[in-house]
Amino acid sequence: MRLSILSFGFVCLCAVAVGLAAVPIQEQDDIRGAFLTTRPKEKPQNSGTTTRPSRRSPKKPVTPNKPPVNDSNGGQSGSSRPSGPSKPSGPSTSSGSSKPVNAQRLGLGVTLFMRDSSGLAVRVDPEHVFQKGDRVRVLLETNADGYLYIFNTTNHGQPVMIYPDADLDEGGNYLQAHVPFEIPASNAPQERLRWFVFDENAGTEQLFFVFSREPLNDVPIEDQLNALCRDSKDKCRFKPNAEVWAALQKEMQEPLKQDKAVQSGKSQTATEQQASTRGLGLAKTDPEPSMVLMASTPRPTLAAALDLIHN
Repeated sequence: MRLSILSFGFVCLCAVAVGLAAVPIQEQDDIRGAFLTTRPKEKPQNSGTTTRPSRRSPKKPVTPNKPPVNDSNGGQSGSSRPSGPSKPSGPSTSSGSSKPVNAQRLGLGVTLFMRDSSGLAVRVDPEHVFQKGDRVRVLLETNADGYLYIFNTTNHGQPVMIYPDADLDEGGNYLQAHVPFEIPASNAPQERLRWFVFDENAGTEQLFFVFSREPLNDVPIEDQLNALCRDSKDKCRFKPNAEVWAALQKEMQEPLKQDKAVQSGKSQTATEQQASTRGLGLAKTDPEPSMVLMASTPRPTLAAALDLIHN
């Protein structure tokens, strides 16, 4: 991870913490259990890889073309004629499939780590008041395969997309279910690149997580994002237009449910670190996220606005 990424985002990712506290806890549902139920019982086999996993979209199998067959109305099945109107613009997903019966609710696990005086990563309470020089890292886990977007605003200013990033993961943002994603990466080549660092500027930092089963429309990723940034002399940051941002804000209004069990001061385990840096899945017996956010309904997108207090 490059230093330029840190200089922009060192405050914003911490917004994971305090904003979650604003989400009312729903005790009537087993939120954590619903999130963890899709973790496998047994530990996935070690793939032996030692590099950060690819975040590019998986290649979809190609279905061979079938010859058209006349139907009873004189039409042809298997033809390539349009099936309906084009999709509207905005941050809706690119998939128009109907909702399956008993569809899985999307969930997002969030664990905030802080660097202690000995250099170790320890869990920190979301309500901790951060000061200049504090260093933090975020571990994310999803309960389904999909695409993660992270936007940041400062003092409710212009939103900027900080992930995906053309300088990270080839502009990809695809996550596999229960394969944790760590940002910044603890195995970055230099210590200064492994943490988000708070500067001396106090203010309200707000982080927006958007997790979707399919890529969002009008938000560039992968080759499209790389092409957008290729000729940029300065640090390339995508800024959503007013229409896209308004649609994302509408998604933020959808209710979420939360379970919180921070365990402040507990060190990050080797399992958590290795799983995120080597692309290994977590099992039911592995450490759980400090906080779990679950969608209230089986929507194709989960969106959350999260704040941070920085004095």
